[in-house]
This record gives sequence, structure tokens and C-alpha cells, in this order.
Amino acid sequence: MTRAIGLIGIVIVLGAGAYFYLGQVNEVAPVGKTPQTTVSFIGVQNDLLAMANAERRYQASNSKYASLDELRTNSDITVPSRKDIRYTVDASSSHFRIVATYTGPDPAAPKHLSIDDSLTVTKD
Repeated sequence: MTRAIGLIGIVIVLGAGAYFYLGQVNEVAPVGKTPQTTVSFIGVQNDLLAMANAERRYQASNSKYASLDELRTNSDITVPSRKDIRYTVDASSSHFRIVATYTGPDPAAPKHLSIDDSLTVTKD
């Protein structure tokens, strides 16, 4: 009888541990269904922040925001090429918005990530 109660206790503890572990995994990897998609989107967020900071530097010295080609030409930033990601910039003299568009196969991944002059990354 004591062994049966001990075995039931172990099963309950393992079940509770698995439940909490899976909850933590979902919090860490909320983007996409695969780990590759999650890693890719973390890189995309870093790219967006780097491009936004380059925009701010460009605006400080030129009194306007730049297109992606202008940033590349002036060597303000090197935009990495990522599989299934395309970057676009909508810039004016007072505002900018950079959009990363995902065209990959993962249906759970957001189709657009963007950042603007407030330096806030948003999922569209």
C-alpha cells in the first residue's frame, strides 16, 4: 500500500512538473511553431532595432529620415539577408516606419513586424 501511494505521488509530481515546464516553453517561444522560426524572428527584431537606430543617427546629421538604400549607401547599416524576410522603409522628414515581411511556410508566425520612430517593435 505504501509503495502504491509513493508511486501515485511521483506520477503527480512529474505531471505537475511537465505542466509548468511546457508553460515556460510557450512563454519563451511564442513566435511560430518551430524553433528556427523563433530564432529567426529574434534576429529580425534585432535587425529592426539596429535599422531604427541607424535612422535616428541619420536624422540627427541630415535632418530627415532615410530610405533603406540611403542607409546602405552611406554605410550607416548593413542589412542582413534573411531567408523568407523582406525589409521595407517608409521614411519622411519627420517619421519613419520599417517593416519586416515574412513569406515563409510557418503559418503561426506573424506576417509583419514593424518599428517606427518611437522604437517600439509591433506585430502586425
